[in-house]
Amino acid sequence: MTRLLTAVLVASTLVSAPAWARLKVDDKASLWPRASMVDKIDFTDRMGKAMHALSPDLDSRYFMHCLEETTNIGDTKDLRLDDMVRTCLSLHAREAADPE
Repeated sequence: MTRLLTAVLVASTLVSAPAWARLKVDDKASLWPRASMVDKIDFTDRMGKAMHALSPDLDSRYFMHCLEETTNIGDTKDLRLDDMVRTCLSLHAREAADPE
């Protein structure tokens, strides 16, 4: 009985958060809407930490909002997540240059 319970717990842990499911910058942008919230948070945290030196406004919240908006607006076709991150950086630069 203990072996069965241990096996079920290990299997459920592996299924719920597999390491190979982590979003990477070279993944297709079309994966974003279907990704788990944990994967999205992990990805935006990494982007926020990497880009925070460019501007304090480039944090995980900014990337979460921007990626949600840009990937859900239209057909991303063959775009990758790094294309979407560059788009977010471009939008941020444009907003910083032209504050309204």
